Amino acid sequence: MSTTSLPSYAPSFARIPSYSAEPHEYEQRLALNRPAQRPAGDFVKQSKGGNVSLRLFAQEDNVSLPVYGGAAAVEGAVDLTKTDGVNAVEVKIEGSLRLREVGEGGTTTHKLCLSKETLWSKDTDSESCPTSLKFSLMLPTTFSDGKNTYPLPPTHDVHMSGVPGFNATIEYGVSANVVKGKASALLQRIGNGTVSTPFIYHPRSRPAVPLPEPMYQSQHADGFTKSPDWRCWDTTLVARTSGGKDIQCQIYLPTSRVFSITQSIPFHIMFSSSAFSLAAYLPYGPTATVLAPNKQFTRIRALRQSTVDVRNALILGTKTDIWRVDTIGEAEFRHSGDGADWLAFVGEIQLDPSLKIGGFKAGGLSVKDFIEFSMIPPDPVKCPFKEARLVIPIRLTTDPWSSNGLMLAVADSDISTPSTPSEPQQPASM
Repeated sequence: MSTTSLPSYAPSFARIPSYSAEPHEYEQRLALNRPAQRPAGDFVKQSKGGNVSLRLFAQEDNVSLPVYGGAAAVEGAVDLTKTDGVNAVEVKIEGSLRLREVGEGGTTTHKLCLSKETLWSKDTDSESCPTSLKFSLMLPTTFSDGKNTYPLPPTHDVHMSGVPGFNATIEYGVSANVVKGKASALLQRIGNGTVSTPFIYHPRSRPAVPLPEPMYQSQHADGFTKSPDWRCWDTTLVARTSGGKDIQCQIYLPTSRVFSITQSIPFHIMFSSSAFSLAAYLPYGPTATVLAPNKQFTRIRALRQSTVDVRNALILGTKTDIWRVDTIGEAEFRHSGDGADWLAFVGEIQLDPSLKIGGFKAGGLSVKDFIEFSMIPPDPVKCPFKEARLVIPIRLTTDPWSSNGLMLAVADSDISTPSTPSEPQQPASM
């Protein structure tokens, strides 16, 4: 190839524009996808005598217990004030799931994880024991109970008092052990050679899609404009009298049914029937009335069902599991429209701010979340409609959906995206 005809080129650095990390007044940021910064603090736990310290890296300042997410590395150091008489220094991570049934006396324990490393040993290391030994142990992502494999469950504790009842505990801990020679046996017996601390395991998750825009509501009987982002769930308020007309109830939820515990869950609801039936229903509707100014007979709630199965058996064809159901969120309704034969509301379910984790299954412990629509009248005999109940399974995540500014989901290797839950399965009554 001949280069004789190519024009000469001299770069001009004077024409290169200047750049800044933050936008100017006349500029706008379109996308920003910075990795989350790791905490810079240390969590320190000392032995009773102060001779051994367990120092865990990458923790928030002033936390009561260290916290780790999914597939995290437990990193830290074992610090020794004295190394005389030390034969070995070990660090260990343990996790356990304990299920105990009250009344029947059954107990089940599963080891969730066990990782152990020798940081220094007199038998294998030629150099003297250092005063500080760093370590890094990976948490597993799964565990097996001998029958099935499950994702490693979060730190959790739930119980149901009474008989029958249960206690279920999932806990994790990290410990450092300084093995000493015979001359230091007394120090080891009084606890100077071992230091341990529990830690909180909270794997993070987020929805795969954002919450949809509110549905458009028509001012006619056809109700809401259909959208692939919203799914309709139907139920019926059955009239008690032969001359009464049933009320058709349509509940709209975001199609994914995966929600963050940090956000309210939106919904739309529409009641369709004759004008006479709707008028008869109003005193039992989702907003305050003269009949009950401080109580709602039509409610939408978020429920959590915790189930324990210690024995994993069938008695006369019935499972031996025990469960409890808790309310974890309550809906607030707002009237959004009405017509001659329909009545519509919009609202959000406010989740309990104490929620820290979503649902999971681990061995004989199962935690599932649902949305429940119910109409429970104060006096069933006098109410013109029968009691109604509809349960819809949902999944809850620790984090909200996040984008990079271009409406594309941010991908994080340590944050999972749960799939849409399976079709409804009625939880036990409260």
